[in-house]
Amino acid sequence: MTEHAAQDTFADVAGAGAALRDLLRAAQKPLVLTHAAADADAVSSALSMAALCAALGTPTIGVTAGDAAIPDNLAFIPGSEQLLRYDATALDTLLDETDLLILVDCSDERRLGPLFYRHAENFHRGRTVINIDHHVSNTRFGHLNLVVPAAGSTAELMTTLYGELDIHIDTPLASVLLAGIYGDTLGLRTPSTSANALRTAADLIERGADLDTIVDHLFRLKPYSSIQLWGLALGAAQWRGSLVWTLVTPDMLERTGAHRSEAEGIVNFLAGTLGARAAALIYEEPWGYRVSMRTLAEDVDVAAILSRHNGGGHPRAAGARLETGPNSLEAFLVAIEATLAVGVTPADATVSAAVAS
Repeated sequence: MTEHAAQDTFADVAGAGAALRDLLRAAQKPLVLTHAAADADAVSSALSMAALCAALGTPTIGVTAGDAAIPDNLAFIPGSEQLLRYDATALDTLLDETDLLILVDCSDERRLGPLFYRHAENFHRGRTVINIDHHVSNTRFGHLNLVVPAAGSTAELMTTLYGELDIHIDTPLASVLLAGIYGDTLGLRTPSTSANALRTAADLIERGADLDTIVDHLFRLKPYSSIQLWGLALGAAQWRGSLVWTLVTPDMLERTGAHRSEAEGIVNFLAGTLGARAAALIYEEPWGYRVSMRTLAEDVDVAAILSRHNGGGHPRAAGARLETGPNSLEAFLVAIEATLAVGVTPADATVSAAVAS
């Protein structure tokens, strides 16, 4: 793994783009991957990277998420069906065959989920790894790393990369990229929404991006199963000091017929609770618990907090994984309650691997 500065900026995109072009010219079988439990930014970044590879003359052998799945509500993104062409066996074969691995919107290789854990011991075997991301807690695992925390989304970074490489963005691709930007910034509403993000979104709309469809599918339209799931999860919300949190269980999903991805917006809703310094949405999984945290408080850094629990992400949005068992969950809640009572900033904790929000 090559040593790099802790963070890159948009000024580094041109150099990284030139290096990417050179690596693609030398490759035969590039493979594009993004994190398991993919969100809009992950899907957008993966699809736009695959299109970039093709535009530079080296088509990929595949593009998908580490679990070879995407939520149903993201099927509107043009070309998203490409990510669903593989099962675990096919994905394993692609990993064995590739000579250039490109990970996008993936702050840590472990965020690939099932694919990484099946191949953890030889994941880097005989191939170059490119890492393009915007999470401040990215572990910089690539031979080529372009990690720009100033970007509100990896899709914003990808749009800049297209510009630096002078590659045309057509109307369908503009919609792909705008979906990623809108997904990660909650419709240009998060603190990570910079002037550059606004200009980038405006440029994509001028190129024909379908803003109405993007907003409908990301924020307006919900299946009835989501309404039922939200009702159960919000009804179970409770306080731990200044933390408001709730748990999504397999029983809730079975009762409502909802997919776990349908709960994703709940934590953002909870973060606006008056009196809350942070909010947590906790998913009960077969292997343990997946935590998603948010905060609106300027003096709370949830990435720093979750770094103490092998997690990370952004100061306002971060995630972690916990071991199985009620004792693990209780210990986590006790720790978070105590931490919020005294406060934590990046100087108080070393931000480690980002495990997903």
